[in-house]
Amino acid sequence: MGDLDQRFFLVTGASSGIGLATVDGLLARGAAVTIATRSEERTKPVLEALAATHEGAQLFWLRLDLADLRQVQRAAEGYLATGRRLDVLVNNAGVAGGRGLTADGFDVTVGTDHLGPYLFTKLLLPKLRESSQGRVVNVASQAHYSTKAIDWAALRTPARGARESLVRYSIAKLMNVLHAKELARRLADTAVTTYALHPGVVASDVWREVPWPIRPVIKLFMISNEEGAKTSLYCATAPELAKVSGRYYEKCQEKRASRLSDDPELAKKLFEWSEESIAAALAARAA
Repeated sequence: MGDLDQRFFLVTGASSGIGLATVDGLLARGAAVTIATRSEERTKPVLEALAATHEGAQLFWLRLDLADLRQVQRAAEGYLATGRRLDVLVNNAGVAGGRGLTADGFDVTVGTDHLGPYLFTKLLLPKLRESSQGRVVNVASQAHYSTKAIDWAALRTPARGARESLVRYSIAKLMNVLHAKELARRLADTAVTTYALHPGVVASDVWREVPWPIRPVIKLFMISNEEGAKTSLYCATAPELAKVSGRYYEKCQEKRASRLSDDPELAKKLFEWSEESIAAALAARAA
């Protein structure tokens, strides 16, 4: 037993990288953890290794593909059907440098890093609100500082080249911060708190879409997944953050996010765009 005994966590994108290090840290403290990933085959040996390391751990798997909104719906429904509590949702999964469109016709980076997590969070909020101290943790990035504006129309077109794909990544990470801030405002009268964070520049699988000649070089200058998971664990578990919401963190300390992320009108616009885009996409696929 540990200090997180009887606390239930769901971590997305946890078959490798920061997500896996986060799960390992939670299990070591007695938490019950659901790992949400795309591939059962790839995740099975990860689950076996974690179970061997943490004997008696409450460890579960959930299929989740954030680039497919219908599958996001099914994943949320699947979790709710288990009847398990949910105290903390860690929106960790993401991709950087991706090109192309999601199954629903959105830029793959924005679709995977924002729209999928946005819908997943929305669908799981009723369960989080049942917790005595629910939390939503968005793993964002310092890349959000570089975004000066959002071209909404462009988000339905694929990125043209590596440079533009990284611009889309910075936009998606700004959306993660805006999402946490606006959600905090909307949940102000509840026991659910929200956080966005920069984990550090980590040598994780998030860079899997960056072209091969560049990827191994940039990883030489990055920190480990275990080091990167520290701020995620802090935001997900620190008792001193129980009454704090909508803030941005780096190296386990609060930090001022970008000026653009503090724009409440932009945050409202993001929620409106997300709701309208998701509804239209799901309706089109159901037709």
